[in-house]
Amino acid sequence: MLTRRTFLAGATASQLCGWNSARAARTSVPLWPHQPPGGGGPTGPETNNHDRIRNISVPAMEVWSPARANGTAVLVAGGGGYRSIALGTESRPAARWLNERNITAFVLSYRLPGEGWTDGPLAPLQDAQRALRLIRAGAGQFGIDGERIGVLGFSAGGHLMGLAATRPEFRSYEPVDAADDLSARPAFAALIYPVITLQAPYDHTYTRRMLVGDHPTAAAAAQWSVETHVTARCPPVFLVQAKDDPISNPANTVLMEKACERVGVPVELHQFPVGGHGFGMGRAGTPTAAWPAYFEKWLSAMVG
Repeated sequence: MLTRRTFLAGATASQLCGWNSARAARTSVPLWPHQPPGGGGPTGPETNNHDRIRNISVPAMEVWSPARANGTAVLVAGGGGYRSIALGTESRPAARWLNERNITAFVLSYRLPGEGWTDGPLAPLQDAQRALRLIRAGAGQFGIDGERIGVLGFSAGGHLMGLAATRPEFRSYEPVDAADDLSARPAFAALIYPVITLQAPYDHTYTRRMLVGDHPTAAAAAQWSVETHVTARCPPVFLVQAKDDPISNPANTVLMEKACERVGVPVELHQFPVGGHGFGMGRAGTPTAAWPAYFEKWLSAMVG
């Protein structure tokens, strides 16, 4: 008889096979066994300009396994206004930093909503939720504790990881295999100079334009704003931003902090006087260089 346990083992076999090879060499593992949900996609080949990628037709995650995994894993999403993904300045430096602390990292290459995907703004959230479920399904192969899988996002990637943290029960796609029976809820969320809200007066970002267009309804702007989905089920949140950020108004992290505090979600906010936007793991010579150390201390308190 085909039980749920044997179905789960069979349904994820192809992914797990790829993951086992990833332990020996960093490998990009596709998120979907076939066409991503909804269909569509970019018309041209994937482009990589100084490690900033576009035209992502095969959403995937790059597996970074440390020499000695400590059981914690982090799904990392770089930013780029949902028009590209900054691998070289955000995602991969973060993965390297995590590996140095024996944390397994998964660098997410998610679909961009303006590249012809039928599901539009749902596409990146589908990829994020699928990635979290696949990581949880393969926890044993990586020496990962399924209860210690978190997310780390920068800029628009912070918006995406914020949605993943606040909307884990939302079914953004129909299940494709038994991995989708697993939870998509992360254990913690670190959001670095994130776009949180798409609502006025902080709605000038490319994130807003790419997700809900130039003239969204108030309902659409609220639906795609992270702070509107914060409930007591939200995992602990770590926030970083510079007060002179010219892209994501510093009010974004304050909005998220207040939303968490209202429902009793543990939250820690670090706002630096200077640093701008896009400083990744910290810009030397500015106060932002301190944030990784603050995050390491916070993470240790959260998951040990």
